[in-house]
Amino acid sequence: MPANIRLFIIFAKTLTLKVDDQIILGIDPGSNIMGYGLIHIEKKQMRLIKMGVLKLNSKDTQLLRMKQIFDFTLELIETHLPDVMAIESPFFGKNVQSMLKLGRAQGTAIAAALFKNIPVFEYSPKKIKQSITGKGGASKEQLSAMLYRLLEINEQSPYLDATDALGIAVCHYYQSNSIVQSCKYNGWESFLSKNADRIIK
Repeated sequence: MPANIRLFIIFAKTLTLKVDDQIILGIDPGSNIMGYGLIHIEKKQMRLIKMGVLKLNSKDTQLLRMKQIFDFTLELIETHLPDVMAIESPFFGKNVQSMLKLGRAQGTAIAAALFKNIPVFEYSPKKIKQSITGKGGASKEQLSAMLYRLLEINEQSPYLDATDALGIAVCHYYQSNSIVQSCKYNGWESFLSKNADRIIK
């Protein structure tokens, strides 16, 4: 058996074994508020570790906010040692400037995870809602209510960004049966190979 195939099988087995004992970091990217949620999966049971938001000053420059997102994401990773990070994928909107800011925020959080060699998975907003509520068009409030019931959370967060991020983490767990197929990036080489159109030559 070729060495590259053996390595892939070992990698796949490692991911599969960790599905039932892992920490998942969910990130809801934003240029003004970034939501985050951490869950621990143990013996097929989900437990909330922490959720919250990073509030960014809209008066700060985009570059400064990107640095704050990078530093904060690194702090979350170094403190809680997640096995994977799940993040909401960009969606297309009419406001080009808003899309650009959101894309920068998402890319910065991804860069922080890749810097620490944390695998990154992307899920669309529709996929996240479908996985948890059964409806791709569910509202943020419906998603939040379902998560509070699933994880038996008594104290509610005033920020839907936090529950959105938590939903992304839970979505990843639900999708983990097909974890090898859904894995997006496992390092800079993987990221670059799948995003060749973003490279400026």
